[in-house]
Amino acid sequence: MSIAHAPPGISAVSPSIPSGLEPVVPRSARRRPVPRWLRRIVGPGVLLALWQILSVTGVLHPDILASPGTIARAGADLIADGTLPSAMGVSLRRVALGLVLGGVVGIVLALVSGLSRLGEDLVDASVQMLRTVPWVGLIPLFIIWLGIGEAPKIALIALGVAFHLYLNVYAGIRGVDEQLIEAGSSLGLSRWGLIRHVVLPGALPGAMTGLRYSLATAWLALVFGEQVNADDGIGFLMNQAREFFRTDVIVVCLVVYAFLGLTADVVVRTLERLLLQWRPTFTGQ
Repeated sequence: MSIAHAPPGISAVSPSIPSGLEPVVPRSARRRPVPRWLRRIVGPGVLLALWQILSVTGVLHPDILASPGTIARAGADLIADGTLPSAMGVSLRRVALGLVLGGVVGIVLALVSGLSRLGEDLVDASVQMLRTVPWVGLIPLFIIWLGIGEAPKIALIALGVAFHLYLNVYAGIRGVDEQLIEAGSSLGLSRWGLIRHVVLPGALPGAMTGLRYSLATAWLALVFGEQVNADDGIGFLMNQAREFFRTDVIVVCLVVYAFLGLTADVVVRTLERLLLQWRPTFTGQ
């Protein structure tokens, strides 16, 4: 095949780009993208700046809400004298114990109910009935049954955790594709093999979702639990601050609750990325 040459006096140009013109580059491609972490802190930064301005100008009275600067100094003082780290350690221990206890109960009940029709008939109706009862309203009964020590606080956290894990693990088990079960059976997998290699991996996304909800509920239950006859922990600091109208200390405790909850959520998200690498998901555009 012969190659056609350009006539004399006419330069060879690309057939897709006219001579003398530069390729058009979208404006979005010419701009340097803003880092995502910077975009995420813009909103909180604007709110903090507005909060500080309202406090400095006197629009927001200190008795109603302390300024961010005052709150930061109060937090630094609580850290310096060891009060805040000690309270955080106590609260973390309570959440960890409640999470383990409630997690074991919720997962075991979900496995019994999800893997067997007989188990579902025996367990599911009772759990569905109990989960409609406001678990915060059980605090007086827990105090009567378990006293005023650590037990009622841990039991309250465990109760909230167990329901979330039960519902999500149960839904994950029952949501496994029936065709996968049939395919595993045709390959010769036993009942235990089907549970281990098909059902449990298929239910893992639901379990991770339940864990995220359970952690959020655990911190909420901790707030309620530490408001009742507590002599240490973050809730105890909040009660003391309320008696002396220390809004700065109260906000510090709320920030600590939020920070611990956010940290727990980051841990669960990391576990999801490690354990669910086989599942492609949409991450946004």
